[in-house]
Amino acid sequence: MKSLMPVLVGLVLLTIGCSKERNFDERELHLISPEKIAGFDPIHGSDLYSANEMGKVYEGLYEFHPFKRPYELVPNLAESLPNVSADGLTYTFVVKKGVLFRDSPVFKDGLGRELSADDVLYTLKRLADPKLQAKGWWLLDDRILGLNEWREKNAPLEASNYDEVIEGLKKIDGYTLQIKLKKPYPQFLYALAMNYTFIVAKEAVEHYGKEFLNYPVGTGPFLLDKFEQSNKIVYIKNPKFREKLFPSEGEEGDEKQGLFADAGKKIPLVDKIIVDIQVESQPKWLLFHKAKADLLEIPKDNFDQAVVGGADLAPELKGKGIRLIKNPMLDVTFFAFNHEDPLFKNVKLRQAMSLAWDRGEANKLFYNNTAIEAQSVIPPGLGGYRKEFKNPFVKLDLELAKKLLAEAGYPNGKGLPEITIQTRNDTISRNTIEHFSKCMNKIGVKVKIGVNTWPELVNKVTKKQHQMYTMAWGADYPDAENFLGLLFCPNQSPGSNGSNYCNPAFDELFRQSTILQDTPERSAFYEKMNEMVALDVPWIFGFNRTKFYLSHAWLKNFKYSEYTHTQFQYLNVDLEVKKELSKKF
Repeated sequence: MKSLMPVLVGLVLLTIGCSKERNFDERELHLISPEKIAGFDPIHGSDLYSANEMGKVYEGLYEFHPFKRPYELVPNLAESLPNVSADGLTYTFVVKKGVLFRDSPVFKDGLGRELSADDVLYTLKRLADPKLQAKGWWLLDDRILGLNEWREKNAPLEASNYDEVIEGLKKIDGYTLQIKLKKPYPQFLYALAMNYTFIVAKEAVEHYGKEFLNYPVGTGPFLLDKFEQSNKIVYIKNPKFREKLFPSEGEEGDEKQGLFADAGKKIPLVDKIIVDIQVESQPKWLLFHKAKADLLEIPKDNFDQAVVGGADLAPELKGKGIRLIKNPMLDVTFFAFNHEDPLFKNVKLRQAMSLAWDRGEANKLFYNNTAIEAQSVIPPGLGGYRKEFKNPFVKLDLELAKKLLAEAGYPNGKGLPEITIQTRNDTISRNTIEHFSKCMNKIGVKVKIGVNTWPELVNKVTKKQHQMYTMAWGADYPDAENFLGLLFCPNQSPGSNGSNYCNPAFDELFRQSTILQDTPERSAFYEKMNEMVALDVPWIFGFNRTKFYLSHAWLKNFKYSEYTHTQFQYLNVDLEVKKELSKKF
């Protein structure tokens, strides 16, 4: 594979060098995505890459403010925040008037119709439809009055009955709906900002059938007529996008950074978004350095070329007007065991493997020493994380690892079958498993690598077709419940608990915590659960990472956000600056 690298780089340079002249007539936003996605059905968008693409064409009732920190939920398709009953169980929403679905042959005369309360109710029912096995069902599972019963009733039927009345989903009028919960759900509004609840049109679902995932028909700021698997996705500005204005508020320092130069302007601000899908690092680096990408998450192998001393931008890049943006992430990387495999019922095996992994070396090799070792499932920055807590199994201790492996019944690995770990097919992912494998060899554990495209890996996890896998989880919303839910038994695949971990004591604490508001009592529950799973090692915990981006000077309004899927409509391109600075590339 290494011998092919010079040829690959040459081909990339040739491709970039021979491309058409830069377009200074339209505001084109050029982005890079590291992975292909399976399609554009919101209820199946279980990963960041899918959510980022769906957020260009679909919308939810709410979104996170692009500039305010701490993160603040604001109305999007909803007219305002809902009216909530005194007991916290009944939510009344009003949908904005005049919002149009995009023009499409699924509608009468091909003209997009107005969004209504019916569309919201249909979308929520579709998320619950047992026939669709939505990856986001865990968001609503056991939350809304009558919804689980509707799901169970329709499971044996040939087709689910969407016309059936559900107690907790009620239409008041054409723009008003009411949702009744079974019990308090403090994170409910966060759920309505996620891609799983992006609003879809019934006509589009029925017209396209199984092909619906390839024909996005939304209300979003950009249009994509048809999705086809390739290395490029091109979106155009939605000419019928509603009146939505660029905000004028944020946090201290935003105005000085020039983030409000477009305040009051109608969004989106660019005419077109071109997404290049590049799995490997070198093509990403070359695209950015040929000014063919406006924003770049710095690849590991190019980190030292871009960042001096782990903190400052290299002088050569400063001279081209390039900016460095860095932010700690609300995320955790991990190696997950499939707990339905009898092999991993053995806690001492799990603990031994965790102790055998040299995280210090992995941090140097794969994160340029910028990550911190994750002690458990909750990352720093969220309630439930205690800086002083240290996981006794997050360290390198080969002697203790060998001792625990022997106690597990596999002295020096004798009798232990080879373990297959599924990962992505990019170089960094493969190298990560190879390093992990070398570490495991030192105690007698044999590891095999399973290589997949991103959609293939997600599919294997969803269908429980794995022994182990490695991934990362980034916050869907700023609450530790979103991370703890990854280990809640009822969330097993196809839900967010891809490790299929079940711990009754943990589950009971989780149930108790999820009805509590943000209080010291809830934080105490979170701390207890976080430290409980740390000792039980349902995963081999990896790292909490920091993001490092490079941005060209002509890209305007970019501010790091954990919740990127609605961010792109706020970005802008200064064509005059681009025309002038492009001469340097």
